[in-house]
Amino acid sequence: MPDWRPLFCAVMLTAFGNYAQASDGAYPSDDASLATGRVLAETHCAACHAVGTDDISAQDNAPAFRDLSARYPLESLEESLAEGIVTAHENMPELSFEPDDIDAFLGYLTSIQKK
Repeated sequence: MPDWRPLFCAVMLTAFGNYAQASDGAYPSDDASLATGRVLAETHCAACHAVGTDDISAQDNAPAFRDLSARYPLESLEESLAEGIVTAHENMPELSFEPDDIDAFLGYLTSIQKK
C-alpha cells in the first residue's frame, strides 16, 4: 500500500501557501481596480450600506463600509466573498465574487477606511 502522507503534506502546504498569499492584505490600489471595487460595492451593497467616504447607510443597522476596519481586519472578508456571504438577516443577498473582483473590492474598501 503506497504511503499517501508525503503527497497529502505537499497538497496541504501548497494550499496553505496559496491562502497565505491571497490573504496578505495587499490589495490593488490602481485607479482601474479601485473603480471596479467601487462599482461592485455600489451595485451589490449600496441599497443598505454607505459605500463611499461620506454617505449615509440606507438601512440604520447597516455599517458604513468606511468603518469596517474598526470592526475587524478587512482581509477576513476574503473567504466569505469567495464562498458566498450569508448573513442572519433576510434582506442581504448571498454574494460570491471571483478572485479579481475580491481583490478590487477589498482594495476599494481599504482605500476608503477612516484613518
